[in-house]
Amino acid sequence: MYKSDVEAVDAFLVKYKELNAEIGKIIIGQDEVVKDVLISIFSKGHCLLIGVPGLAKTLLVNTIADVLGLSYNRIQFTPDLMPSDIIGSEILGDDRHFKFIKGPLFANIILADEINRTPPKTQAALLEAMQERSVTTGGKRYELGNPFFVLATQNPIEQEGTYPLPEAQLDRFMFNVWLDYPSLQDEITVVKNTTSNKKVELKKIVSNEEIIYFQELVRKIPVTDNVLEYAVKLASSTRPNTAHAAEISNKYLSWGAGPRASQYLIIGAKCHSLTKGKYSPDIEDVKAVAAAILRHRIVRNYKAEAEGITVDAIISELLK
Repeated sequence: MYKSDVEAVDAFLVKYKELNAEIGKIIIGQDEVVKDVLISIFSKGHCLLIGVPGLAKTLLVNTIADVLGLSYNRIQFTPDLMPSDIIGSEILGDDRHFKFIKGPLFANIILADEINRTPPKTQAALLEAMQERSVTTGGKRYELGNPFFVLATQNPIEQEGTYPLPEAQLDRFMFNVWLDYPSLQDEITVVKNTTSNKKVELKKIVSNEEIIYFQELVRKIPVTDNVLEYAVKLASSTRPNTAHAAEISNKYLSWGAGPRASQYLIIGAKCHSLTKGKYSPDIEDVKAVAAAILRHRIVRNYKAEAEGITVDAIISELLK
């Protein structure tokens, strides 16, 4: 597709800027969130979005699917949703043979809306598909779309009647992204744009083939040993009462991030360096993706909760 990897990195930067500009026509002021979602797509990861209702989480996913030219399905998770409702089911055809009817999981981008509102059985079916990128039903294996990307949303308020994702399943998500309220100026722009009859036509910026190509390119980016060591030491420093644990981890954490965090720190740093037009990541790139990668992988102890010490405060202390 491109003559050399250097040319491909330059092309990636151009496409990335075009994507941002196109998404920015509809999504106002969520630049960091858009960046994290794009990085997780190009890193072949999945993303968990946490924010109160009305912060355009669904619109964001819609818009990204549009500009990436990918097929997209939204699944609204409810307490009565069964695994077959998302995977698909076998039905008896007119020819007296069973045939498989594909569920909404068979698309490139899946928005799993309010994933904590559905029972563990259905959550597990989705998380298995995320890991294996395929589903098995009736003893047969079916490959899911390529690229395949799950964006799950969670509402941090109203936890009654929800099924929180266990730590092991949270670990499947590359990023945990917090959405905040927009600034006053951004909110004025949003209201102005959404309460008039202004229509925005979005252009498709990259094709399926290009996305797959860029996902491979991210893996090829070289990393120096000191950056690799920094990422692994950062993940190790979150593990209380181990050889490399940081003082703050021993004091405030009951559980730290596993090796998957180290892997994602490096892949995320590689992709982050590409968005800045660099040919290899440095320590700053690792730091840039650290909060979103570590946030859902470390568990605070009772002391931290009692003193009101947040996970993000612990992470920023570790990054110093």
